[in-house]
Parts: sequence; structure tokens; C-alpha cells
Amino acid sequence: MNNQRFNGKFQRLQELLFITFLGDLPTLALGTKLRNLLYRKIFAQMGRSVYIQDGVEFINTSCIEVGNGVHLFKGVRLDARGHINNKIRLRDGVAIERYVDIGCLADTCIDIDSETFIGPDVCIAGPGNIKIGKRCMIAAHSGIYANNHNFTDPTQPIKYQGVTCRGIVIEDDCWLGHGVTVLDGVTIGKGSVIGAGAVVNKDIPPFSVAVGVPARVIKSRVTPVSVNGHEPLGMVEC
Repeated sequence: MNNQRFNGKFQRLQELLFITFLGDLPTLALGTKLRNLLYRKIFAQMGRSVYIQDGVEFINTSCIEVGNGVHLFKGVRLDARGHINNKIRLRDGVAIERYVDIGCLADTCIDIDSETFIGPDVCIAGPGNIKIGKRCMIAAHSGIYANNHNFTDPTQPIKYQGVTCRGIVIEDDCWLGHGVTVLDGVTIGKGSVIGAGAVVNKDIPPFSVAVGVPARVIKSRVTPVSVNGHEPLGMVEC
């Protein structure tokens, strides 16, 4: 147990030294190349041609895997602390824009698959597992929250009643518009489009167009459907 604590503290010290001295180097050829070269020593995995701007924060890098051609822009925060079984996995070609916050808690896996784009100021948070498929587009200011507070007992503070964490799945080729919120326990089917500002609190079938609070399906991308006897609009603002 003492050895584990010592190793954990040493690993965190090494991580802080690397990130403190390299993290804020200007994003010129030197800064990018040094981060690409030396961060390999502290990450669980780091692929080729990774681009990390200055000002990116990492916590518990031994639980973070970064694939080939990943782009991380200024202000991104990847926090895998909390448990040895945590995992943040960014697969090949993932691009994460400025000030995105991705965080685990206990026993959490956040897996973002190949060529997915995450827009600015998005928050992705456990402790439930989160799987985002290939070639998805998540627009700015969206939130993906794999937890929900229990509040059944009015005599107890909500903060002490625990949380549910059933997890979230966003399948391949989905587009979430500006300011979409995805709540715990939801699966969004392949090829779906979620309109701006929607709150997704239940499953969305594949190839659907959904809008509103709470989100409701107004159209299928593969089979025309009518809503309340009327043909739905062909465009959804995202």
C-alpha cells in the first residue's frame, strides 16, 4: 500500500513537472514538437502527429490515451483523476476545440471515436461511462452528463442522496447542434441530428431528427414521417 502511494505521488510529481514546463510553451514548431515528444513518457498512449496547443491541462495522464492525428486546442482540460480504472480515450483524428472540459470520477471510461469533432466550451462528465462514436459533430456549449442526482428524500440535502450513473452512448455520425444537453441513461442512434438547445432525456432512434425540451423526434432521415398530420420541415436549426 505504501509503495502504491509513493508511486502515485511520484507519477503526479512527474506529470506536474512536464505539464508546468511544457504546457505553456508557445504553440510554435518547438512547443508542439516538445510536447509531442516528451508527453509520451507520462501518457498511457500517445500516437503520431498529435497537435497540442499551449494551455492544455491534463490530470492523471497514466489513464489518458491519445491516438494518431489528435488535435487539442488551447484551454482543453482532460481530467482522469479519481480511480486507477478511469480512462479517457481519444481515438485517431479526434479534434477538441478550445475550453472543452472532459472529466471522470470513479471507474469511468470516456471514449471518443475516430474523426469526431468537439466544439468550444463543451462539457463531458462522468461518473457514468460515455461512448461517442465515429465522425460525430458536437457543437459549442453542449453538455453530456452521465450522472443524475437523487432527490426522493425531502428531509435530506440533495447533495447527500447520491447519483445515478447509467452511462451515455452517442452512436456514429451524429450531429448535436449548439447548446444541446444529453442526460444520463440516453442512447442517441446512429446518424441522428439533435437541434440547437434540445435536452435529450430519452433514447433517440437511429437516423432521427429531434428538437425541443425535452427532445422529441420530428422526422426520420430515412423514412418520411408526418407529425400531427403535417409533413415536418426539411431543415433544423443547429
